Amino acid sequence: MGYMGVEWTDLAGVDLLVLGVMVALATGPYVSASRGETSLALATVLSLMLVAFVQFAYSVLYGIPMQFSWMIDLLGIKPGVMGDPAESYRMLSAAWLHADWIHVLSNILVIALVGIPLEQRLGGRRWLAVYFLGFIGGNLAWVLSHPDSLSPAIGASGAAFGLLGAYMACWPEDKVEFPLLFFIRAWPVWLIVFIRLGLEVWQMYGLQSGTVGESNVAHMAHVGGFFLAYLLARPIAQGAPSSLDSTQDSATGSERALALRTQAKERMGSLDDDPWFAADKPLDGEAARILRRLREEGDELETRRAWLEELSEHTICPVCDGEMITEIKGENCRIRCTVSGSHVKWP
Repeated sequence: MGYMGVEWTDLAGVDLLVLGVMVALATGPYVSASRGETSLALATVLSLMLVAFVQFAYSVLYGIPMQFSWMIDLLGIKPGVMGDPAESYRMLSAAWLHADWIHVLSNILVIALVGIPLEQRLGGRRWLAVYFLGFIGGNLAWVLSHPDSLSPAIGASGAAFGLLGAYMACWPEDKVEFPLLFFIRAWPVWLIVFIRLGLEVWQMYGLQSGTVGESNVAHMAHVGGFFLAYLLARPIAQGAPSSLDSTQDSATGSERALALRTQAKERMGSLDDDPWFAADKPLDGEAARILRRLREEGDELETRRAWLEELSEHTICPVCDGEMITEIKGENCRIRCTVSGSHVKWP
């Protein structure tokens, strides 16, 4: 099979299997994060790494460099064909493919270091909206600036720059741990943006003026992702966990983490009334002792989780006598009936 101008009908069964695995690995971390109410930024990092691993494994198995695989030609952004609605899937698929490990790791670095604190500010769903705006903006910028090109463009760089754009629009004074000027330390977001975006604009100017050599980096996509997210971030951030008018404009990562922990503690729920007493089946013996200790020491997230896990092992559902298990949602923990959550979900 050739690796340029690939059509869907050219794919063999093993190719379709590889694509299926890539889709499963790309979406799996998001499903897990949604169910467990964990970080979508970390889910994105894992998603990109898993897809890159499949690309790498395929390239090793068939002796083809990652950037020349049929995946790039079939799933990357090719401006010359984007007028066909049937090719619109490329706007999404291109953001999960990378040319090599340096490409994917450089994007993951930004998504992790900038994306996680931004998610703490925005909340998961708003963060995901900004992330999608970034790569859509980057892809649109590339298509509009190279309308006749048939060379595929790939990568999550537009999305990564979109995160920077959103952060700049909403909380530019926040300090983020980031490798800049040969030092890894907490830099203000505005300075990170000034240097990273400035380098992109300088590279674009150099390419246009002929003062720098040709480049296979889609600088226009980076800039497009940044500005689309920058323009729409503030409306998206309305109602986010951190107010746009918050006085914590220069919050560090540890301060944001502490704020999230405080919010989680506020959602822990009351231990005053228990479902066994309410069902006229009060606990006794070891279960009663554990419940008492839970009420005495359960004002911290970790101790509450530990006592709830032990309580679930020593109790049964007061409604159906079914087994009890612990259920973890983000930082919070509760116990529920394995037969039906409508029987017991406590606290």
